[in-house]
Amino acid sequence: MKRVLIMIFVALAVMSADAAERKARVRNNVPLDSIVLSDPCVLADSATMTYYMTGTGGLLWKSRDLRLWDGPYRVAETDDESWMGPNPMIWAAELHKYKGKYYYFATFTNSKNILGEYRGNKLERRASHVLVSDKAEGPYRPMADDTYLPADKLTLDGTFWVDTDGKPYMVYCWEWLQNWDGTIESIELKPDLRGSVGEGRILFRASDSPWSREKIDGKERPNRVTDGPYLFRTATGRLGMIWTSWIYDVYTQGVAYSESGTLEGPWIQEKEPITPPDFGHGMLFRTFDGRLLMSVHSHKSINGHYHRVPHLFNVDDSGDKLVIGDEYRP
Repeated sequence: MKRVLIMIFVALAVMSADAAERKARVRNNVPLDSIVLSDPCVLADSATMTYYMTGTGGLLWKSRDLRLWDGPYRVAETDDESWMGPNPMIWAAELHKYKGKYYYFATFTNSKNILGEYRGNKLERRASHVLVSDKAEGPYRPMADDTYLPADKLTLDGTFWVDTDGKPYMVYCWEWLQNWDGTIESIELKPDLRGSVGEGRILFRASDSPWSREKIDGKERPNRVTDGPYLFRTATGRLGMIWTSWIYDVYTQGVAYSESGTLEGPWIQEKEPITPPDFGHGMLFRTFDGRLLMSVHSHKSINGHYHRVPHLFNVDDSGDKLVIGDEYRP
């Protein structure tokens, strides 16, 4: 009995130390340009009058004014027994409020689960997935279905959209490493978002882009990468999608518009990028005073490592096309 009590005491001590360590890592009043974060997504939560920012890494920041932030907080809780395994990589997390609950759309990667190889690339199991919480600040936990997309398909950067038919959808990328020409696709979700319905449908391919560029075997062609889709409607009701790829080694964001005004498309790509060079993976949100902003990260390669920092840009959606203005500095 004494040995059991000692083991319990040690376990509680370790848990307490871990909690203290996690709390100690949380910083207060951090300026936005001092945060290193890829794929920043901001939820303006009217219930708490707080801005919540997520992204790659599975962490969350919160702010009252978009200028100073508290964090990072760990908010994603996954099932160690699921295909994700313990401590999966988490990319491009987004928060969406829908029918009174908060949903965490993110990409999870299990680096120990290798699906095979394609053209010399090891294919780690990776997929877009959805967690749920009753509060914007989490914690976010798994729902009923353990798989939203085919297990043998590498998918990423899932985002949320309710189309004109009133049904919820996930829009995501099929990884170019597996198909050599990345796609952006959509799949219908169950009414409570606890899983998907049917099969995914291709909206467009990376090779449809008129602005992205790379060279393969000395030949110039559109880049193969599709990254970071995010849907919006202009004030005139036109449906558009921002998404990111590359112009050689420059990280770049473009935009496409649906001619039908629905996910069905066809999707027509604009000829020129929508944001300055070395900015990408953007999303749109409205501030509590009604201002439309784009959250996006800057991209810089330092000694072979990507350095990415969140930025905010003013956006005008009053016409048929999205227009990106100057950087917003709260």
